[in-house]
Amino acid sequence: MFSFFHTILYEPILSSLVFIYNNLSFNDLGLAITILTIAIRVVLFPFFYKSAKDQALMQRIQPRIKEIQVNNKTNKEQQAKELMALYKEHKLNPFSGLLLLVIQLPVFIVLFQVFSKGLSVDLFDNHTLFGLINLGNPHIVIALIAAGLQWIQGKLTLAVAPKQETGDKGSFASSLASTGKMMVIAGPLLTLLVLARLPAALGLYWTISNLFSVIQQIHINKKIHQSPF
Repeated sequence: MFSFFHTILYEPILSSLVFIYNNLSFNDLGLAITILTIAIRVVLFPFFYKSAKDQALMQRIQPRIKEIQVNNKTNKEQQAKELMALYKEHKLNPFSGLLLLVIQLPVFIVLFQVFSKGLSVDLFDNHTLFGLINLGNPHIVIALIAAGLQWIQGKLTLAVAPKQETGDKGSFASSLASTGKMMVIAGPLLTLLVLARLPAALGLYWTISNLFSVIQQIHINKKIHQSPF
């Protein structure tokens, strides 16, 4: 397994970063990481887009999900059948968020190894972002920006959910909405705690990636609001 990741992910990403640093980024490591991040997001765009769209759609159709669950609360088989039909109708995969996590986690681990090795064996003469921030050390500002952008993307995902009617605080949809709001806060806090202890190079990657996610989510929300339900 280690050999697979080393061959498929580690070597290509490290070679790409070195090439970008030497040829495209004016020997600025921060700019090289930015270009590499953009390249990774372009390659993985279909997965990111599908996951973000499905999560937004799940928020939008919560009233219909609740209705199916209430109407079939004693018949789990029929409930599952109708839910699957609903997902098929909207062409969404409720597990796409998990798939994206499975894809992102190995990439993040490999990038940590790439940045660590690159900085430790001096593959890059300049370890800074525009000569201002040493990317080999933790940097709280970059961690804060990354967490902030993640919070914005989470809020945008929840923004497509229908308004909850008053007096319905104990409902399934209301409980799910509360869980979503909690995750919007918990996710960025966890990101902040983790990135505050890791090299700023990883924080920069996460920041650029989250910026992509925010722009992507704005586009998705616009399309969803224009679609009839």
